[in-house]
Amino acid sequence: ADEGINVFNLIFEGRLNKAREQLSMIVGRDTQDLNESEIIRATVETVAESVVDGVISPIFYAALGGAPLAMAYKAVNTLDSMVGYRNQRHEELGCFSARLDDAANFIPARISAVLIPIASLLMRMYCIGSIKTILLDGGKSPSPNSGISQAGFAGALKIQLGGDNYYEGVKHSKPVIGFAHKDREIKDIKRSIYLMYVVSTLTLLSAVFMLIIFDL
Repeated sequence: ADEGINVFNLIFEGRLNKAREQLSMIVGRDTQDLNESEIIRATVETVAESVVDGVISPIFYAALGGAPLAMAYKAVNTLDSMVGYRNQRHEELGCFSARLDDAANFIPARISAVLIPIASLLMRMYCIGSIKTILLDGGKSPSPNSGISQAGFAGALKIQLGGDNYYEGVKHSKPVIGFAHKDREIKDIKRSIYLMYVVSTLTLLSAVFMLIIFDL
């Protein structure tokens, strides 16, 4: 969230080069040639993905098995972020860690499909759009999980995510997610972060409620 706020502030100040540098610290794609709209897209996509692997999943596993299971999940997620991509050096380990991370995030990602629309309703965002986009576009991403939260955020913010990214100069095309009811604007970064905060609160309250109900 702090990194996203920093990107927001740099764009607001008109310091796009610095915004690109800041963004490069939190995303894997090439950022040096991104325009303002693409910087916003990358930031919102990162916030949306972090809702699952940075918030819902850790709380979910902490509620199931306490600190040990939460730490085990974090180890899986960290391994995936380090080597969970395809290249010759890490092909076997990367494939294994990516699939393990997908499995670990499978249920939390689907929990996000419920919590994101509820959070958008509480924030008076486009709740119906969030639900609709999750149903229509949540499964479009090559990842079985990341597309769900991105679709929820895209619908709530009334913007379009996805599209072409470059990694080390190589173009990778991802499915377009959402409907462009309006152009992306820098306020969407803050809106996405606030939406993440509300989802985080709902996740924590839900976990506490389940612990009380089932006396775990």
